[in-house]
Amino acid sequence: MASLSPEEGAKKAQADFVRCAVRDVRYGPESLSEFTQWRVRMISEELVASCGTQVHEADIQERSSKATAAQESMARPVARKRPGDVPLNLSSNKRVCTSTLAQVEGSPVGADGSQPALKLEPLHFLQCHSKNNSPEDLKTQLWACAFEPTWEEGHTGATSQTVATCGGEAVCVIDCQTGIVLHKYKVPREEFFSVAWTALTVVTQAGHKKRWSVLAAAGLRGHVRLLHVRAGFCCGVIRAHKRAIATLCFSPTHETHLFTASYDKRIILWDIGAPNHHYEFQASQLLTLDTTSTPLRLCPVASCPDAYLLAGCEDGCCCWDVRLDQPQKRRVCEVEFVFSEGSEASGQRVDGLAFVNKDVVASKGNGLGTICLWSWSQTWVGRGSQSTVAVVVLAWLQWSPTKLAYLSLSTCPDEDTVLCGDEEGNVWIYDVRHVLTQRHPLPATPQAPTKILKWPQPRALSQTVTKTVVNMVVANPTFTYLTALTDSNIVAIWKRH
Repeated sequence: MASLSPEEGAKKAQADFVRCAVRDVRYGPESLSEFTQWRVRMISEELVASCGTQVHEADIQERSSKATAAQESMARPVARKRPGDVPLNLSSNKRVCTSTLAQVEGSPVGADGSQPALKLEPLHFLQCHSKNNSPEDLKTQLWACAFEPTWEEGHTGATSQTVATCGGEAVCVIDCQTGIVLHKYKVPREEFFSVAWTALTVVTQAGHKKRWSVLAAAGLRGHVRLLHVRAGFCCGVIRAHKRAIATLCFSPTHETHLFTASYDKRIILWDIGAPNHHYEFQASQLLTLDTTSTPLRLCPVASCPDAYLLAGCEDGCCCWDVRLDQPQKRRVCEVEFVFSEGSEASGQRVDGLAFVNKDVVASKGNGLGTICLWSWSQTWVGRGSQSTVAVVVLAWLQWSPTKLAYLSLSTCPDEDTVLCGDEEGNVWIYDVRHVLTQRHPLPATPQAPTKILKWPQPRALSQTVTKTVVNMVVANPTFTYLTALTDSNIVAIWKRH
């Protein structure tokens, strides 16, 4: 048998290495075996192909990436920072727990006392977004969180206890019951501002159909990263904007349609498509929506999500026609909604926006110390041909009198509940069923919250976190778990009893 030349021997050894790695490496659940084999093959081939040329190219790419990051850092949204805030004292422990029930102020609405008292137990206080994993980090601001929807067929009544959180350089996926960080994705020199979930049907190389939970995350760099959460793998990056992305959301009716809103004063609708056999996305741009100020919150209209999109912006609340059967692919705001009459009605920041049900919208930022509930259908019917329309207000809810901006609200439609944090670490909870069924005229004063969940002041190593700013609060659909994100690198999780 003829002996192999050195080059042929090296190639054979490399091929044997790749083959053995694919055959012998075992990782993750059996359902991900095809993905694991593909990923192992990719890593193995990259490893054996490495040489001086690749090292030189990688060095050039790294320097280019650093230069790009330095340029994009100029676009940092300084308005979202609060330099006057004082860091809170917290122990070096990554997890701080309290064992007592959280303090709750307020009483159930209704004279007959038919509504049960709301009790929430604080389960976990986590510092999973710390820079360089430092327990001393109390400056990283956490901005957005979202519960993973339940996609499994036959489990329509199931509820998720998995929540994604973002802030600083990291995106975390947390099990609310155990407090375990299931996955953590980190990008140096990034600052994540928003996350959103979708589920995609993927056809594997063997021809099998599988459902993927995909998490989109975006922030300072203007890139959208598509994360295959179960595999802990970033399978796509969309270079969506040249400036920071403030928020993003998926269409509730089209699983691959993603809206991104940027500090470049544009909202773009993307079709991210389904990943191919190499687990790669090929995104395409469908629409561009121009704004006159930075869009802060996105909200497809609940009763017609394929037709209209609402956005809370720095200078008000705007609406766009997003129907894809229209010829124009670049559009301006069709209607601006205002919340009071008079010359000062427009131009007011709206930093909280969400649908309570198919018709009722909750918005915040348009009035100091209040949250507005208004009717989409009644407002739209009375619009006519006007470009500026006063909303039909159903109720005003009493909230903190703080002037601090970007404290976002959320809703739990199945429970008719509105949630919002404040500058003291409290969570304001509104059961709005009675508000939505009451007769006009409007009450003379804003409606008080059903409950105020007081900051539990967790202790660790004899130190107490006395207060903090709560940037976002979300609950899962059945209101079993509630998660709050703070300005001082704390993820707080409560469980309802």
